[in-house]
Amino acid sequence: MPTHVHYGHIFHLAGSPRITEAVDALVSIPDGALVVGEDGTILFVGERSQLPDLYASARAHDHTGGYLLPGFVDTHIHFPQTYAGASYGGGQLLEWLTQCIFPSEAEFADPEFAADAALEFTRRRIAAGTTAAMVFGSAFPHAQDALFRTTLKAGLRIVSGRGIQTRGPDSAQPLITSEGDAIRLTRAEIEQWHAADTGDVSTALLHVAIVPRFSLAVTPETLRNLGELYDEFRDRGVYVHSHLNENDRPATGEVDTTKQDFHVNTYLDTYDGKFLPGSAVGGKSLLGRRTILAHCVHCQDVELARMAETGTSISHCPVSQLFLGSGTMPWKRTVASGVNISAGTDFGGGDEWLIPRVVGDAFKQHISEAGDDGVSIHPAEMLFLATLGGARALDMEDRFGNFDLGKEADFVVVQPAGALKGLLRNALRSQEAELAREQTLFALLMGIRESSVAEVYVQGNRVGI
Repeated sequence: MPTHVHYGHIFHLAGSPRITEAVDALVSIPDGALVVGEDGTILFVGERSQLPDLYASARAHDHTGGYLLPGFVDTHIHFPQTYAGASYGGGQLLEWLTQCIFPSEAEFADPEFAADAALEFTRRRIAAGTTAAMVFGSAFPHAQDALFRTTLKAGLRIVSGRGIQTRGPDSAQPLITSEGDAIRLTRAEIEQWHAADTGDVSTALLHVAIVPRFSLAVTPETLRNLGELYDEFRDRGVYVHSHLNENDRPATGEVDTTKQDFHVNTYLDTYDGKFLPGSAVGGKSLLGRRTILAHCVHCQDVELARMAETGTSISHCPVSQLFLGSGTMPWKRTVASGVNISAGTDFGGGDEWLIPRVVGDAFKQHISEAGDDGVSIHPAEMLFLATLGGARALDMEDRFGNFDLGKEADFVVVQPAGALKGLLRNALRSQEAELAREQTLFALLMGIRESSVAEVYVQGNRVGI
């Protein structure tokens, strides 16, 4: 493709900051230029007035009044819940799964239904500006095949794996496999789809994850077998994805039930190879730089420390946590642990596809934490959750997540529409330039809706289907 230059108000986080360093890394260029080379990488980012003459003949895209942001990264979303968002079944997590989610996911046994869902899922991702996603997959191989094919056709990034269950209630029976088939089907998915588009994990858009649904959906034998499988494929860049410490209703919640069922000290131990009674080692760890655990609302300090030590990331899902009454991930304590934090919609454990809505709810949730735990998240930290933190969680920060030179050009063009347009045009701003910059970014992130997501690019190519 020819060289392109996109003009607009640029926001991104330069370099490789921790979330606590996001404020200092924030870059705002109101009259900016982003040059994308023939290979889809970023050649220049800066003031329009300083655009080198070298790019004078580049194909120009003038997004006047619009914003250029790094592509949004969703690190926890459920493909087989495409049509199950905001399902009402009473109760909390475990009841909701039994009454609403397991039956909905079982419908993906129909190949035609699954193919239609893959198309809808991909279209919704594009509409929300989600360029990269960690996708909790269907139990059915034909559904996963449809998801990978449709994603590749659209030109999006994906990490996904079939949801693994070897035990569960009656409503989950269509999703459950034998111990042997759990490994056989997961291995087959890795062999067929991991880096299938380029043959090289360092350039691929398609990646595969090992995805035990959560500890209560598998057995110690499953965890042991998955640890062996991951150890075999870890060096090929395969991922791990699951849920951790989501709901702690006393005695009958997910956290207590898991600890009682496995007789372990912490929920995390079950993923760390310590799934035998007393947290004795029973197999290999599933933790690491390509492991993302969703929710982490009720983590002990020792769990946070272990995740930080191993490079395991958290997918923070405040919309879902509100929807299911799971509680609030303690912001200050989690950040202080040093663990990387990204953002997940967790659709359909909630009703949002748009990552800016997730980080907006994170702001509202954490400013409302009790007493000294309450914190006003800085807009630069919100941008980190939505972009760079997700790229880091996917261990692809060297490829995308911001506009550093040489990275692949994944970005979203936001053209404010409706209420957001008036807000950004007319809202009062501070006379202090730095605060005015932050006020604009905050209003933008809080106000973005799908109607304002005008164009979506991956590797410099506009995506669509």
